Amino acid sequence: MTNTLTHRIAAFATHTAWRDIPSPVRHEAKRSLLNYLATAIAGSRETTMDQCLAVLGPFSGAPTCTVIARPERVDLPLAAYLNAMSANIFDFDDTHQETVIHPAAPIAPALFALAETQACTGAALLRAFVLGGEIECRVGNAMSPSHYARGWHITATCGIFGSAIGIGALIGLNEDEHVWSIANAAAQSAGLVETLGTMTKSIGVGNAARNGLLSALLAREGISGPADPLAGERGFLRLYSDQPVLERLTDGLGETWEIAKNTYKPYPSAIVLHPVIEGCIRLHREAGLRGEDVATVELTGHPLLRERADRPDVTTGRLAQVSAQHAIAIALRRGRAGLTEFNDEAAAETQADGIRPAVSFIEDGNRAIESVHMIIRTHQGKQHEIEIAAARGGPTNPMTDTQLEEKLFELAEYRGFGRDVRAIADAVWTLDDASDAGELMKLVGLPQ
Repeated sequence: MTNTLTHRIAAFATHTAWRDIPSPVRHEAKRSLLNYLATAIAGSRETTMDQCLAVLGPFSGAPTCTVIARPERVDLPLAAYLNAMSANIFDFDDTHQETVIHPAAPIAPALFALAETQACTGAALLRAFVLGGEIECRVGNAMSPSHYARGWHITATCGIFGSAIGIGALIGLNEDEHVWSIANAAAQSAGLVETLGTMTKSIGVGNAARNGLLSALLAREGISGPADPLAGERGFLRLYSDQPVLERLTDGLGETWEIAKNTYKPYPSAIVLHPVIEGCIRLHREAGLRGEDVATVELTGHPLLRERADRPDVTTGRLAQVSAQHAIAIALRRGRAGLTEFNDEAAAETQADGIRPAVSFIEDGNRAIESVHMIIRTHQGKQHEIEIAAARGGPTNPMTDTQLEEKLFELAEYRGFGRDVRAIADAVWTLDDASDAGELMKLVGLPQ
């Protein structure tokens, strides 16, 4: 078993200590967790959460774990499931740009739920989060771009490995047990791009967190699997990708940190729409352009822009988050793009008022996801042209620590979350000094 690619990953997860993780990577982990908590609070009271609790709550075991920004308490697997769903509902969570994986949602809720039932230090939880996120993104790298293009929802399919590795690191799995945990996760990996914009999407992300957790716990009890579940002849990568690049699993492992490339969204929409939204907001403010003025829009961008966001006829807020036509119309009309610009009412507004423009897409594989060139033609015969080279939130124009804190405060206010938000931010920034990582969950729950 020791010669397989999966075992090399397992060895990395087993033997990488907290002191081996560079300081900038440690800090990025905290930024990821701050953003995770912000988005989980925002999604906590959505109808999807109410319905899932109504169905799954009666099957929960002992109420040992927090459901973020809610009074209910549930068992360990259900807490991981629900807190992953809430973080990803609005598509406002973090993004690993190269793969478009949202790394934190499948990993963080499983780790925090376990920390509430099995005491661990903040440094131990952060280490586990870094290791899980690193492997999650590397599996995504090895499968891209064909995996996503075939219709697999990469956050769900790869997220389960992040959860499994993270939990395995937290409970101290050895190398062989990590391999088994990865095999257990591979047997359960699922999630469809077709579900984006619907409630069903959240099931895949919730399952990634819960089933990754269970994969590691099963491995600890001796549930074994094949020697190379990732790169074997009929392993996960060859099955789920047209042309897997196997070396991307381990090249530079421990030297180049994929999780340190994580980015954070200033807008609650598909990451491919961020440069489009930014361009529209600028034109609204600087040129006085409004949605009702626009006849046609030409977008030159990364191929994923058309693939993900060419949805002219959306009718719900969820689908509006992945619609270029709606995003352009609402951003030009209101000059902003927050959660209220991507709800059901906003979707109905742009549809009923007939302000969604005709959009044409020119695909440029050399463009970064965070860039776009826009040509907007108005009903009055005017033309506006704008280039967004690096939208805010992308790798070369990242959100600052202060901006991430502001996002946490904004989303807590949106949700009507009445707890001490400043205390939450402070607890995240000092998590590596905490003797009990699970204490942080007391700050994000509500009284029963």
